[in-house]
Amino acid sequence: MTPTRHFLAIPDFSREEILATLDLAARMKSGAYRERPLAGKTLAMIFAKSSTRTRVSFEVGAYQLGGHALFLSSRDIQLGRGEPIRDTARVLSRYVDGIMIRTFDQRDVEELAEWGSVPVINGLTDLLHPCQIMADLQTLRENLGPDLERVKVAWIGDGNNMANSWLNAAFRLGFELRVATPEGYRPNQAILDRARGAAKIVLTDDPREALAGADVVNTDVWTSMGQEEETAARERAFQGYCVDEALMATASERAIFLHCLPAHRGEEVTEGVIEGRQSRVWDEAENRLHVQKAIMARLMGGEQHD
Repeated sequence: MTPTRHFLAIPDFSREEILATLDLAARMKSGAYRERPLAGKTLAMIFAKSSTRTRVSFEVGAYQLGGHALFLSSRDIQLGRGEPIRDTARVLSRYVDGIMIRTFDQRDVEELAEWGSVPVINGLTDLLHPCQIMADLQTLRENLGPDLERVKVAWIGDGNNMANSWLNAAFRLGFELRVATPEGYRPNQAILDRARGAAKIVLTDDPREALAGADVVNTDVWTSMGQEEETAARERAFQGYCVDEALMATASERAIFLHCLPAHRGEEVTEGVIEGRQSRVWDEAENRLHVQKAIMARLMGGEQHD
């Protein structure tokens, strides 16, 4: 029996599989892909964290591929009342053809995949945000060309799930990644160490060092969901990390600005940058739909395109 494939982290796909998935996403976006590989299939979507882009893009994507998506808030199912994840995983696997989960603890996603018998897709955890990075990689290819190894990416701000997932992407694809974070807000050490074995990784507390000549400038909110009580401390720690017009001017002439959204204008980014000529955040948000359709088609619909 072929083992069930999951997408819990970027390295779950090989370099070749990542590129093939991005190629498939591009075909879907262009309208060249007309197949409906999820016909008669259902995706269960478990949400412990609220969302705009994740819910809408997965639900619409499943529909466009011929399938159906079920929204399952953790408050509405037995997980919210203490049912073990392993029990939920085994029950849902008898009903649906795939599970997407957006939650807090990465271990919960891993346990769901361990006990389930259908593909599990990580819609976001506090540790990783792999689907967003796949959308970002598609946006890079659209704007900077297909050779991602030549791209210099700068991450400015919190060493959060986005920073960790950028490190995982650099590990698989080999591009240069500069990460600027304050002391105490570094990315996950194990993920950082692994990436350093495969790509040029610069870790600094100076945003200007990270941005100098960069082709991609990427940031996120300083206080993520579940960290609200840290807001004041984080605002102090991240002073000087706002991506404004002066900071963007230090990047490459061809540089694009990305943000996974929602954005707090005036904190991690200025209005002039997110609405400026270098911003690609709306293309980036749209690309969540296309890459997730490609991931679902590969994991749930049998598409290969290797």
